Amino acid sequence: MRLRRCGPDAVLVELESLAEVAAARTALAAANLPGLVDLVPAARTVLASFTPGSPGPRLVPGVLERADLTAPPEVTAGEVVLPVVYGGPDLDLVASTAGLSVEDTIALHAGATYTVAFCGFAPGFAYLTGLPDPLCQPRLDTPRTRVPAGSVGVAGEFTGIYPRSSPGGWRLLARLADDVDPLFDATRNPAALLSPGDRVRFEARP
Repeated sequence: MRLRRCGPDAVLVELESLAEVAAARTALAAANLPGLVDLVPAARTVLASFTPGSPGPRLVPGVLERADLTAPPEVTAGEVVLPVVYGGPDLDLVASTAGLSVEDTIALHAGATYTVAFCGFAPGFAYLTGLPDPLCQPRLDTPRTRVPAGSVGVAGEFTGIYPRSSPGGWRLLARLADDVDPLFDATRNPAALLSPGDRVRFEARP
């Protein structure tokens, strides 16, 4: 673990794994640090930002020294069930690469419970961990110039949903059902439907 100051009012915690990121974020959130404004997890870091002049940044090292970063955090977040329609353009490719039938690929993806590790790339885009090993596959060799909003894909150890139309290279398995709330709505509080720590399940629809 390495700590880096980001200006006078923020600390970047560099860690070795997604599990350590989750444990560090949980420990910092539970510490009631004075002036804490936000905790922003990423693949191998957590950024803790504070109000100007707060003593919070000086207390971060002590909190993390006392925390067990090897222990998975207790789950206190809610569970979000997202209805999806399988049949994405890369479903056959993912099934073939995994050595599975299309039906078994769908069952494997929909049968897992995922956790939001962090958000990024686009507002509302959540990187979900918990992807079964056979579905952990590389990005496409040639990214698409346009991925439709609501597309559900896999890339590496993650699965995720494109909140809006954008370029992208994830292998696409499905799309969100039409009646699902927007993944990001700036007029809503919170604006993002999925937040770090949330549990997510996909529900297959015809």
